[in-house]
Amino acid sequence: QVQLVESGGGLVQAGGSLRLSCAASGNIFSINAMGWYRQAPGKQRELVADITSGGSTNYVDFVKGRFTIARDNAKNTVYLQMNSLKPEDTAVYYCNAEIIPRGYVGMYYWGKGTLVTVSS
Repeated sequence: QVQLVESGGGLVQAGGSLRLSCAASGNIFSINAMGWYRQAPGKQRELVADITSGGSTNYVDFVKGRFTIARDNAKNTVYLQMNSLKPEDTAVYYCNAEIIPRGYVGMYYWGKGTLVTVSS
Protein backbone atom coordinates (compact mmCIF):
# COMPACT_ATOMS: atom_id res chain seq x y z
CA GLN A 1 0.00 0.00 0.00
CA VAL A 2 2.80 2.41 0.86
CA GLN A 3 6.19 2.67 -0.73
CA LEU A 4 9.20 4.95 -0.78
CA VAL A 5 11.14 5.43 -3.99
CA GLU A 6 14.57 7.04 -4.01
CA SER A 7 16.18 8.70 -6.97
CA GLY A 8 19.15 10.88 -7.77
CA GLY A 9 22.05 8.59 -7.02
CA GLY A 10 24.90 8.11 -9.41
CA LEU A 11 28.59 8.54 -10.00
CA VAL A 12 30.20 11.83 -9.10
CA GLN A 13 33.73 13.08 -8.70
CA ALA A 14 35.03 14.06 -5.27
CA GLY A 15 33.98 17.58 -4.46
CA GLY A 16 30.88 17.33 -6.56
CA SER A 17 27.24 17.39 -5.61
CA LEU A 18 24.18 15.20 -5.87
CA ARG A 19 20.58 15.71 -4.89
CA LEU A 20 18.66 12.68 -3.70
CA SER A 21 14.90 12.54 -3.66
CA CYS A 22 12.54 10.15 -1.94
CA ALA A 23 8.86 10.19 -2.72
CA ALA A 24 6.31 8.38 -0.60
CA SER A 25 3.22 7.10 -2.33
CA GLY A 26 0.20 5.02 -1.54
CA ASN A 27 -2.68 5.24 0.87
CA ILE A 28 -1.04 7.73 3.21
CA PHE A 29 -2.76 9.56 6.00
CA SER A 30 0.27 11.37 7.33
CA ILE A 31 4.04 11.19 7.53
CA ASN A 32 5.98 11.94 10.65
CA ALA A 33 9.77 11.95 10.62
CA MET A 34 11.67 11.23 7.42
CA GLY A 35 15.34 10.46 7.11
CA TRP A 36 18.24 9.30 5.05
CA TYR A 37 20.48 6.39 5.96
CA ARG A 38 23.41 4.90 4.14
CA GLN A 39 25.25 1.62 4.07
CA ALA A 40 28.74 1.27 2.70
CA PRO A 41 30.25 -2.10 1.80
CA GLY A 42 31.18 -4.02 4.92
CA LYS A 43 29.58 -1.50 7.24
CA GLN A 44 26.33 -1.21 9.14
CA ARG A 45 23.54 1.01 7.96
CA GLU A 46 23.90 4.40 9.59
CA LEU A 47 21.83 7.52 9.96
CA VAL A 48 22.83 10.44 7.77
CA ALA A 49 20.13 12.98 8.52
CA ASP A 50 16.52 13.18 9.50
CA ILE A 51 13.80 15.77 9.59
CA THR A 52 10.62 15.98 11.63
CA SER A 53 7.21 16.82 10.30
CA GLY A 54 7.75 20.33 11.63
CA GLY A 55 11.03 20.77 9.80
CA SER A 56 13.54 20.26 12.61
CA THR A 57 16.69 18.65 11.25
CA ASN A 58 19.40 16.43 12.62
CA TYR A 59 22.71 15.48 11.01
CA VAL A 60 25.53 13.18 11.89
CA ASP A 61 28.76 15.04 12.51
CA PHE A 62 30.48 13.69 9.42
CA VAL A 63 28.06 15.38 7.03
CA LYS A 64 27.36 18.61 8.87
CA GLY A 65 28.03 21.60 6.67
CA ARG A 66 28.00 19.48 3.53
CA PHE A 67 24.57 17.84 3.41
CA THR A 68 21.17 19.43 3.74
CA ILE A 69 17.92 17.57 4.32
CA ALA A 70 14.60 19.11 3.39
CA ARG A 71 11.06 17.98 2.80
CA ASP A 72 8.06 19.00 0.77
CA ASN A 73 5.04 17.82 2.68
CA ALA A 74 2.68 18.61 -0.17
CA LYS A 75 4.60 16.15 -2.34
CA ASN A 76 5.35 13.63 0.42
CA THR A 77 8.97 13.95 -0.58
CA VAL A 78 12.23 14.29 1.31
CA TYR A 79 15.44 15.50 -0.27
CA LEU A 80 19.10 15.23 0.55
CA GLN A 81 21.35 17.81 -1.04
CA MET A 82 24.90 16.50 -0.87
CA ASN A 83 27.75 18.90 -1.52
CA SER A 84 31.52 18.53 -1.27
CA LEU A 85 31.18 14.79 -1.65
CA LYS A 86 34.03 12.59 -0.52
CA PRO A 87 34.94 9.05 -1.55
CA GLU A 88 33.97 7.87 1.92
CA ASP A 89 30.42 9.02 1.19
CA THR A 90 30.13 6.15 -1.26
CA ALA A 91 27.24 3.98 -0.14
CA VAL A 92 23.72 2.90 -0.87
CA TYR A 93 21.48 5.62 0.48
CA TYR A 94 18.13 4.58 1.89
CA CYS A 95 15.09 6.67 2.58
CA ASN A 96 13.16 6.02 5.78
CA ALA A 97 9.87 7.45 6.94
CA GLU A 98 7.38 6.95 9.72
CA ILE A 99 4.11 6.75 7.83
CA ILE A 100 0.56 6.37 9.04
CA PRO A 101 -1.46 4.72 6.28
CA ARG A 102 -5.14 5.43 6.07
CA GLY A 103 -6.88 2.89 8.27
CA TYR A 104 -3.68 1.27 9.50
CA VAL A 105 -1.23 1.57 12.35
CA GLY A 106 1.76 3.73 11.62
CA MET A 107 5.12 2.13 11.01
CA TYR A 108 8.52 2.79 9.55
CA TYR A 109 9.03 2.21 5.84
CA TRP A 110 12.22 1.84 3.85
CA GLY A 111 13.01 2.55 0.26
CA LYS A 112 15.06 0.13 -1.79
CA GLY A 113 18.03 2.46 -1.90
CA THR A 114 19.95 4.46 -4.45
CA LEU A 115 23.67 4.03 -5.03
CA VAL A 116 25.99 6.97 -4.63
CA THR A 117 29.54 6.47 -5.84
CA VAL A 118 32.14 9.18 -5.30
CA SER A 119 35.36 8.79 -7.23
CA SER A 120 38.68 10.28 -6.21
